[in-house]
Amino acid sequence: MAIPPLVEPVDRLSAAESVRTARQRRLPQLNELGQRRLANARILVLGAGGLGSPALLYLAAAGVGTIGIVDDDDVEPSNLQRQIVHGVTDVGRPKVASAAEAIARIAPEATVIQHSERLVAQNAAAILGNYDVIIDGTDNFPTRFLVNDTCAALGIPLVWASVLRFDAQLTVFWANPPAGSGITGVHLRDLFPTPPAEGEVPNCADAGVLGALCGQVGSLMATETIKLVTGIGSPLIGRVLVIDALSGRFSEVPLVGTGIAAAPLPGESPVPEASGVPEITTPELVARLAARSAGLDDFLVVDVREPSEHAETAIPDARLLPLDSILTAQGQASLPRDLPLVVHCHTGTRANRAAIALREAGFTDVCVLTGGIVAWNDAAAVAADAT
Repeated sequence: MAIPPLVEPVDRLSAAESVRTARQRRLPQLNELGQRRLANARILVLGAGGLGSPALLYLAAAGVGTIGIVDDDDVEPSNLQRQIVHGVTDVGRPKVASAAEAIARIAPEATVIQHSERLVAQNAAAILGNYDVIIDGTDNFPTRFLVNDTCAALGIPLVWASVLRFDAQLTVFWANPPAGSGITGVHLRDLFPTPPAEGEVPNCADAGVLGALCGQVGSLMATETIKLVTGIGSPLIGRVLVIDALSGRFSEVPLVGTGIAAAPLPGESPVPEASGVPEITTPELVARLAARSAGLDDFLVVDVREPSEHAETAIPDARLLPLDSILTAQGQASLPRDLPLVVHCHTGTRANRAAIALREAGFTDVCVLTGGIVAWNDAAAVAADAT
């Protein structure tokens, strides 16, 4: 199952990045274009621990341009058996600071954003909403369900794994994939409908964990992320990879989406709803643009892509306001509240996140262009062939 690339490419790699990633760029599936997509990607790793450590190192080595780290813990001696991003001299230091320094030693051009705080319902959407892919390396079910529900609400793919003793599970959740992608939405609640009761599942501190297995799984999480960003291979969507390290066996379990909406954890504030953002098709937008030209309609098209993307191709009279800006109060203040807004991006993921943020900010008439600029350009090409 192939998917479209999640991230648009930067214009060019720096000379240093070209040299450093030379072996990877020689892969025909990834090549120079895929490497430029990685350079423009924003990836968030939750937890600089056993799974997050190898994932962070390999994302940095792969050339990911922006890496966020969420962790509010300090390094402890018992962490070093599996949390390879840290060393003995880091004991007592914040994990985000130690991990950021390790990334800088591998990829000094990477931008590292340190979130030295605990992820809770009140800050989850604000933090996760700034990234293209989320990697969940957390070790407790309440946080895992919060991350899943927030990603489901924002339409962000989630690379998820769990390791205990000699066993591991790995999959990719994407509750709201782009329209027309052919992907069936699936998320954590399709695998575990409700969080287990406290104490029902042992943790690594009580049951133990093989450090080398954490390295295997964290590296696989980085691989799945690279595939999503660049649009290569077949992501683990709808499939759970099960690893038995003692027997050396890898197996797969199919996972089918149930369509059950994500729900907030008991006692926590709900995250924005995943559904309910209206969509407008390209033919419908064309008709509305014609009506606007005739003075019969009035609305604003908002392009939430990056300036380089907008410069290549754009919808006539669309206002450029990149996603990073539209998620801020200043960016939202630049938009009219008395006009309907039609938001679009490349295929729909960023636009959906922008629309949710705008509706949360009080914009009442917001819709998303189905299929984004890709659908718009496809329709234009068909029209040109017809003439």
